[in-house]
Amino acid sequence: MTSWLESQFSLTGKKALVTGSSKGIGASIAVAMAQAGADLVLVGRSEDSLKSTHDVIQKLGKSVETLICDVQSRSEISAAFKDIDHLNVDIVVNNAGSISRAPAIDASMEEWDRIIDTNLNSVFQISQLCARPMLQRGYGRIINIASLLSFQGGINVPAYTASKHGVAGITKALANEWGSKGI
Repeated sequence: MTSWLESQFSLTGKKALVTGSSKGIGASIAVAMAQAGADLVLVGRSEDSLKSTHDVIQKLGKSVETLICDVQSRSEISAAFKDIDHLNVDIVVNNAGSISRAPAIDASMEEWDRIIDTNLNSVFQISQLCARPMLQRGYGRIINIASLLSFQGGINVPAYTASKHGVAGITKALANEWGSKGI
């Protein structure tokens, strides 16, 4: 028998997709969602990188699939997510992220682009692709992982700070657009 509290946090019957789920916060989120009853779709750069998280979730008795994708690449996201509607994902956690540390005066535009592509552009692109079937069903949850640097300037992390401010902003914009439609 489940308690009232457990029933309020149960994800039984839901399928969650988590980017950056090979290690760290993403792996912990994926495992916690499986413990709460969700089946999972893990997104990472390689099968090998996802193996540990995959195995833990499988041992919990939950269904687990993988999507191989470097979220820094728009074309890889497009290819990996082209059949997203067939996965019937209820929950998306945009967690993948990257950081580069250098004084702003020394930060290269190549590093700027890499961080913005990974931390911000992927959040929008994946949200957009996953929202299409969610909007058709009238249900979905999109969770974007930002940072405390979404609220302050940081030091020696200009691209990371800008990207996380952007994540906070795009989250608000998408909530305003899609909230009344069940997402």
